[in-house]
Amino acid sequence: MKEFHTTSSSLRMVDGPSEEAETSTKVTDSISVDSKPEIKTSTGVATTAVAKRSMVDKQPQMMEEGIYKFNKTLIDTVYNIICFLYPVRGNKRDFARFFVLETVARVPYFAYLSVMHLRETFGERDLGDKMRTHYAEADNELHHLLIMESLGGNDNIIDRTVAQTMAFFYYWYVVIIYAVNEPAAYHLSELIEDHAYDTYDGFLNNHEEMLKQMPVPDVARKYYIEDNPFLFDLFCTVKDKDEDGQFSARRPQLNSLYDVFVNIRDDEKEHWKTLCNLVQYGDMQGVENKKVRGTDFIPASN
Repeated sequence: MKEFHTTSSSLRMVDGPSEEAETSTKVTDSISVDSKPEIKTSTGVATTAVAKRSMVDKQPQMMEEGIYKFNKTLIDTVYNIICFLYPVRGNKRDFARFFVLETVARVPYFAYLSVMHLRETFGERDLGDKMRTHYAEADNELHHLLIMESLGGNDNIIDRTVAQTMAFFYYWYVVIIYAVNEPAAYHLSELIEDHAYDTYDGFLNNHEEMLKQMPVPDVARKYYIEDNPFLFDLFCTVKDKDEDGQFSARRPQLNSLYDVFVNIRDDEKEHWKTLCNLVQYGDMQGVENKKVRGTDFIPASN
């Protein structure tokens, strides 16, 4: 018997005959479906519009409206503060902005790891895959940070103080949220990574010529080209498939600083896809690459 956990709304599906079947029809599968109200038929058996298992299997879980809007307000506020303090102008100060963003963006991943290590200490098991992936994600964000430092993003003590203060308090906030509500904590990072992708994409579009004239930092070349790609591949959990149906490996090309920022932007997209799957399906590979969508919420009933 297959169980699908979303909310407390449990429905039962009938195998075999249609609604005209006798009330003695055997119920064989139990499912739970978000936002699909239970409907009692004349036979006394509950059914829904999602009668096909193939459709039910990938039904995304939605968030409560209150949690969703609180998360969005929090992340949008922090992001807007950073935008106000560090407007993008096509000069060296832009790297200070990215230094602050990357300092904050990497915090959730080792907050998750802190909670999972504690759970392992108290006997919880089967956390290995997520722990390895979150470690690889933290390592990826660390290298984004190192790249920004190599570009002078952390030269100013005020910038370092702003970034580190925000990161310190955000770390403890995420630890608490993750300990009590994993999807809510993952949703916070989903929103951050979405902002990060848009920020880098806009930067690339607006300053392409400038970036193409700048060299590749050594730390970027080492991470993307020279280092063992194991950790890099590990955080890319939602990949495209090649002609043979195998997951393709992303191999960056670096000819200028523009290519470095293209890869950083694409890394943020990979994190976003993984987080969407974790929020909506509780699985890093919940749906394939092209089917990933941002998390939605269940409207509160009046």
